[in-house]
Amino acid sequence: MKKVIFTLIAFMFCLGLSFAQVDPRQSPPPTSAAVGSSPVQAGNWIVGGSIGSLGYNFTTESFGLVLNPRAGYFLMDDLAVGLGVTVGLTTVPNFENIWSYGVTPFVRYYFPEGATATSRFFGEAEAGLAGSTEASDASFLAGLRLGYAHFISNNVAIEGTFGYTYSRANINTGAAVTGLAVGLGFQIYLPGKANR
Repeated sequence: MKKVIFTLIAFMFCLGLSFAQVDPRQSPPPTSAAVGSSPVQAGNWIVGGSIGSLGYNFTTESFGLVLNPRAGYFLMDDLAVGLGVTVGLTTVPNFENIWSYGVTPFVRYYFPEGATATSRFFGEAEAGLAGSTEASDASFLAGLRLGYAHFISNNVAIEGTFGYTYSRANINTGAAVTGLAVGLGFQIYLPGKANR
């Protein structure tokens, strides 16, 4: 009986401590930051990428998951250039999974039209080389995306993208990766020396 009472008292004490950690005066974490155009100024850096991309291939009726880390530099206000690395997995019905890779330089432009203090629309183009476990050689890859960046702090934005990716058919296998993709990612905007 003593063990039951002691356990009940210990449980009530722990429960009381857990409620004591909540300060009702404390505000929830911010979901937006009014940054204006400061993150997309000339001389700033951008680091981040897509943490997940779901895609549909019209040719093979397959789905894929892609990780795309990237880094870039703002040559002028609203215009960044950089390099991305692509690592992906594609599941094809009745076949083995296909791992893919790529190196793609990119250009990204943030549209001043429609910009708010907390968000920006952007367009992006990329072109590079890609390969996969399905074939032994690399092929040409190009893509176009439209996106929306919502700033949750002065230097961090969550992004949603919608785009089209094309790769030239592999000479040996005749395989090509072409289709629409939706992505969700994040970017960290680092101020350059002149903008600190």
